Amino acid sequence: MEQKANGAAAKRGWLATLKGPLVAYVISLVVFGAVMGDRLKTHSRDNHYVYLADSLLHGRLTIEGKPPHNNDWARYDGKWFVSFPPLPAVLMMPGVAIQGLDFNDRLFTLFFAAAGPALLYALLQLLAARGRLGRKPWELGLLAALYGAGTVYFFCAVQGSVWYTAHMVGSVVLLAFLISSVDARHPILAGLFLGLAFACRPTLVLALPFFVHEALRQGADDAAPGLWRWLAGALRGLGAKRIVKIVVLFGLPLAAVLCALLAMNTAHFGDPFDFGHNHLVVRQTARIEKWGLFHTHYLAHNLGIVLTSLPWISSEAPFVKVSLHGLALWFTTPALLWILWPKKATREYLWIAATAALVALPSLLYQNSGWVQFGYRFSLDFAPLLLLLLALGGRRFGRLFVAAVVFGVAVNLFGALTFDREWKHYAGGRDRDAIYQPN
Repeated sequence: MEQKANGAAAKRGWLATLKGPLVAYVISLVVFGAVMGDRLKTHSRDNHYVYLADSLLHGRLTIEGKPPHNNDWARYDGKWFVSFPPLPAVLMMPGVAIQGLDFNDRLFTLFFAAAGPALLYALLQLLAARGRLGRKPWELGLLAALYGAGTVYFFCAVQGSVWYTAHMVGSVVLLAFLISSVDARHPILAGLFLGLAFACRPTLVLALPFFVHEALRQGADDAAPGLWRWLAGALRGLGAKRIVKIVVLFGLPLAAVLCALLAMNTAHFGDPFDFGHNHLVVRQTARIEKWGLFHTHYLAHNLGIVLTSLPWISSEAPFVKVSLHGLALWFTTPALLWILWPKKATREYLWIAATAALVALPSLLYQNSGWVQFGYRFSLDFAPLLLLLLALGGRRFGRLFVAAVVFGVAVNLFGALTFDREWKHYAGGRDRDAIYQPN
């Protein structure tokens, strides 16, 4: 009888744990689906992953014939191919096997998009249950809502094209990595999900320090002064045998995914480190040939957009316009400003902040800012870490914070409703001098 009672209690505990994430998933599914509207009736114009999935099903790395249009396809050795990392295409393969090139990538994207806020809630709930997060359930829900509707996640979630599908799938596997990494309890899953994140958005592999910190915490003395003493104490506390075990369990699945991608590159280009983006047939080819895909030359341009790009306000219709380069990060999500003033900048807080900065760095050095876009979409690569900082910062979520969340939701709802629909609200060219409102 006692065993039966314990089993029933455990079942109730699981149901209680799943309730919040499930509610967040259903709400997100309904909201995103409603905003997508008629888009759900057919696949997107830029359904590159569908073509890649079809190619893989037929044992090819290149697409058959010419692409359906000229936007972001790559060409090598006289053949056309998709240069975007393959995870979303691999996940689409069963559907593409049934429906072929008519597979609806927008519907596919919707189900992944709805999982993002749900998994963020699950991550925060897990940390709260372990006594590491002093937040009430309504605060966890507020942060999940902020992530899904008060950041650029919203406008990306309702598109369905190749770039946004990559962001949605990437966000889901990144959050799965973060959840698996907590207290380093599931190193095999954490390594696998980090590898899958790399197979979707390569910059996400730089979230590795999050797992390292979670592993080190298991042997560390939090009262140890200074970083180096804390690290030395953590390594001693773990011991060589446990360190090796964690490294092997985490590293093997990660290495397996990375090796599969390197083998794919070798088969395609004869070079394991050629991922294909150098072969994109795009208007900025000359820029890439001169400066490369990543260079400090691009930093000022990208920082200008991230930090200073504001809407263009006019007294004439349509009254509000947004540069095609997108809006500043603090404008689309002003609640993120609270990250700058934590109640206490703990070692954990600073470590996660450094991890977020590391993930952000490649995008800031990348040859474009993510345009055409409503807001800085590359921020989705590190947005879960920023939301985690808000949760850990210790500041009370008072009226001003809630007002900032509401403002962010309103701004991003505008973006979700208008982007790729109401082009009258989007102005300027794609050149460097078209970021700001003309004189």
